[in-house]
Amino acid sequence: MVEEYQHLIERGLTQESIYRGQLLKLRVDTVALPNGETAQREIVEHPGAVAAVPVTEDDQVIMVRQFRYPINQITIEIPAGKLEFGEEPETALKRELAEETGLKAGKIQLLGEFYSAPGFSNEKILVYLVRELSPQVITEKTDSEEFLEPVKIPLDEALRMAADGRLRDAKTIIGLNWAKAALRE
Repeated sequence: MVEEYQHLIERGLTQESIYRGQLLKLRVDTVALPNGETAQREIVEHPGAVAAVPVTEDDQVIMVRQFRYPINQITIEIPAGKLEFGEEPETALKRELAEETGLKAGKIQLLGEFYSAPGFSNEKILVYLVRELSPQVITEKTDSEEFLEPVKIPLDEALRMAADGRLRDAKTIIGLNWAKAALRE
């Protein structure tokens, strides 16, 4: 299939690192366009992330309410977090679920993965359905800059909130819909 679309592919020529932070890196690449011209692409490098859709036995979704500074709003989202360098996704998932909700999953199912903004970032988010939840004792909080509170919402209501615009976080909307499909199988 790739050979059929060679006329669309850009080739990287150079890369210049602009910024290296704790969460992400920024670089500017010069690329050769299919028509022979060159252009610049600003790329946000991200280590990737995991997201959990924790669903209780009575079909409640455990989500988190938190303030998001870039949009200056309080959001309701599914629990999620970035991968540490070299970390296995399921290890990160278990850590984030415990830190954000105080829960442990007995059953973990990968629902899918997606790129959050492929026009300028390589961030890939893996979304999991987690079931058979039980309390998890957290001995130490590893993210001292994160302030959030768990909130329990019936799955059908969360799906209505996603459909009518009350939930506007992409990973949450995608995760809820994937979970709905997986639970109906």
